[in-house]
Amino acid sequence: MENQPAKNALLSDIAIGTSAAPTFFPAHYFETNDGKGGTRAFNLIDGAVAANNPTLLAMNQVAEHMVLAGQQPAGKSYIVISIGCGTSSLPKLKYSAKDAAKWGILSWLIKDGSVPILDMFNAGSADMVDFHLSVLSAVLGTSHQYLRIQYDKLSGSAGSIDDSSKANLDRLVKIGEELLSEKVSGVDLETGRNVEVPGGGTNAEELAKYAKQLSDERRRRRNN
Repeated sequence: MENQPAKNALLSDIAIGTSAAPTFFPAHYFETNDGKGGTRAFNLIDGAVAANNPTLLAMNQVAEHMVLAGQQPAGKSYIVISIGCGTSSLPKLKYSAKDAAKWGILSWLIKDGSVPILDMFNAGSADMVDFHLSVLSAVLGTSHQYLRIQYDKLSGSAGSIDDSSKANLDRLVKIGEELLSEKVSGVDLETGRNVEVPGGGTNAEELAKYAKQLSDERRRRRNN
């Protein structure tokens, strides 16, 4: 980052740090140069603990960059393409208040191969970002500039964060390819669930449309 050299970390450190899910992977430590002869230390765990869906953080970063450049941020200046890493429906279907009322500390940490407390925090964090952005884009009239692609039916090993076997990776690739042919979905503001957007195309068609818009905008800026 031009104005904050201490944040110019290696992508490998960023990836390892932001995926260091507690109870699954160790916390990650690294240092960067601050541009003044010193260093800055980073002690990181899974980014999902703070922002499981970092879309709002990305928009804030763009707004900050525009302010520093002397530009005025505006809702219609954004085209947001948010691609999730997939979720399972377990947090919504597997846990009930009746069962959880009987849990002790250990059951909240480990239950049937899952980590209920993390499942709920992660799902809640991501869902609230989806909800807020859907409301904001509707108010600003920019719903057509926000595309969220998320697969929420992961099951078995596909929903595991520590299974990097070739068979599982191949399965995830297949799921991703199938997701491209699915209809664009959005958040139902009444229920908070993802539903198909009426009259919307497929995810692949929307991505192609957004790619053209971005390409046209880049061409326009280069010509000015």
